[in-house]
Amino acid sequence: MASWTSEELARIGTAEELEIAPVRDDGTPRAPVPIWVVRDGDDLYIRSYRGTDGAWYRTARAGHRAHIAAGGIDKDVTLAEENDSGVNDRIDEAYRAKYHRYGSTYVIPMVAAQARATTLKLLPRP
Repeated sequence: MASWTSEELARIGTAEELEIAPVRDDGTPRAPVPIWVVRDGDDLYIRSYRGTDGAWYRTARAGHRAHIAAGGIDKDVTLAEENDSGVNDRIDEAYRAKYHRYGSTYVIPMVAAQARATTLKLLPRP
């Protein structure tokens, strides 16, 4: 399995937003949408602000593949569902730390149960 380089982790992990284009079942990508991304160690994570109602998330969860762009990095990825509560606690903290300047209006929904249930780990594809 491929892994992120330290440069990719740094550039994507510090990017304000990530553009994600989930791949549909027929192999075509959806139009890219901007979302928040956080880093936990050597891993990158995303969540749906709208929870399971997010259109991009429904496509991503169905196919588990997407193309991302952030921090000058363009990459095809596999999307793995993350259900570990300890990992999700760290991701909550990462969202709070990275995006605190946006205030509770945006951060609280990203760490609420609805969004937390949509946590996806980004795995680089070779």
